[in-house]
Amino acid sequence: MEKFSGTQNFAHGQNTKTGVLMCNLGTPDAPTKKAVKTYLAQFLSDPRIVELPRWIWWPILHGVILNTRPRKSARAYLSIWGKEGSPLLTSSKKVVSKLDLLSKEAGYSEIEYALGMRYGNPSISDGIDELRNKNVRRILIFPMYPQYASATTASTYDAVFNHCKTLRWVPEIRFASDYHQNRAYINAICDSILTHWSKNGRSERLLLSFHGIPKDTFLAGDPYYCQCQATARLITEQLRLKPNEWKITFQSRVGPKEWLEPYTDKTLMEWGDEGLKKVDVICPGFAVDCLETLEEIMILNQENFRRHGGEELNYIPALNESNGHISLLHEIITGHLGNWLGSSDQTEELRKAILERALSAGAEQ
Repeated sequence: MEKFSGTQNFAHGQNTKTGVLMCNLGTPDAPTKKAVKTYLAQFLSDPRIVELPRWIWWPILHGVILNTRPRKSARAYLSIWGKEGSPLLTSSKKVVSKLDLLSKEAGYSEIEYALGMRYGNPSISDGIDELRNKNVRRILIFPMYPQYASATTASTYDAVFNHCKTLRWVPEIRFASDYHQNRAYINAICDSILTHWSKNGRSERLLLSFHGIPKDTFLAGDPYYCQCQATARLITEQLRLKPNEWKITFQSRVGPKEWLEPYTDKTLMEWGDEGLKKVDVICPGFAVDCLETLEEIMILNQENFRRHGGEELNYIPALNESNGHISLLHEIITGHLGNWLGSSDQTEELRKAILERALSAGAEQ
C-alpha cells in the first residue's frame, strides 16, 4: 500500500505563499573519490543522461565507469574547489539569496525561494519540501538552463514529478522551460562580454562554447542545438560581430558517440595551429560557473590552445550572482508567476475567521 507524506506544521488561517524552486545540475559533496562516486552513480543512472537499455548500460556503469572515473573526476573537482565548497553550489546559493532579497524589496513578501539540485544535495525533493513547510501552495519550477535539453530541463521535471507522486497534498505547480532568446538574458551576456573587452582588450576571436549533447539526441527531436544557435546569433548580432570574428562550438563530449559539432577542444587546437594567439571564450549556456567552465575551459582547453601555438585564452565568467543576472532572472520569474502574485493576500480579520471556524470544527490549529 502506498504511503503519502502529509504537510508539516499546517495551521488554519495562515496566508498561503508562492514558492520558486531554482534548480541546477548538482555537484559532489566533496572533491573526494567516495563523494564523486556517489554523485556519478546518481548522475549516470538517469536514463535521460544515458539513453541505453539498462541491461546494456548497468554492467558498463557499475563494472567499469564507477571503478575508474571517480578518482580522475575527484582530481578535477579538487582543482576548482573553493573555501566555501563547490563553485556551482556556492554561486547557486548566492543567486537564490539575492533573488529572495530583490523580491522582498520589490514588495513580493509572499514569495519564498529554495534551491534544488538534480543530483547531489540539496535535492529537488528537499527544495520542494522546504517550500511546503513554509506554507507554500504554489511552486514555480525554474531550471537554471537558458537552453532546453532533455538531459537537463526535462530531467528536472522528472525529479519534480517523482517527488510529487509521494505527496498527499500536491502543490499547484508551474514550469519554466527556457529563456534562450530572452532579451534581458541576451543583454546581460553582451554586457558581460563588453565589460571584459573594456577592461582587458579584445582578442582576435570570440568563441561561444555550449555544453554538447549526442547528435542522435538532436536528430530525435531535442531542440537544444537550435536554441544554442539562436542564442549565439542574437549575441553576435547585438555585438555586431562579423562571421570571421566568432564561432559557436560544443564541449564536454564523452564516449564513442558523435556529439554536436564543431567541438570546442578541436576548434581551439585548430586556431592555435592557424596562428591565432589570443582568444576570448564565453559559455552562455551555464548560469553559474562550474567544473565544465573552470576546469574544462580555463585549465584543459587553455593547455590545448597553448600546446598548439596559442598564447592566451581569456575566459569570460558566467553571469553567476551578478546584479545583471539577478535582475534578469527576477524579471523572467515574475513573468511566469503572473496571476499568482498577490493572490495569497488575506486580511487579518479573514484569517482569524478561518481559524475560528476550523477550531470550532475540531482542528488543533
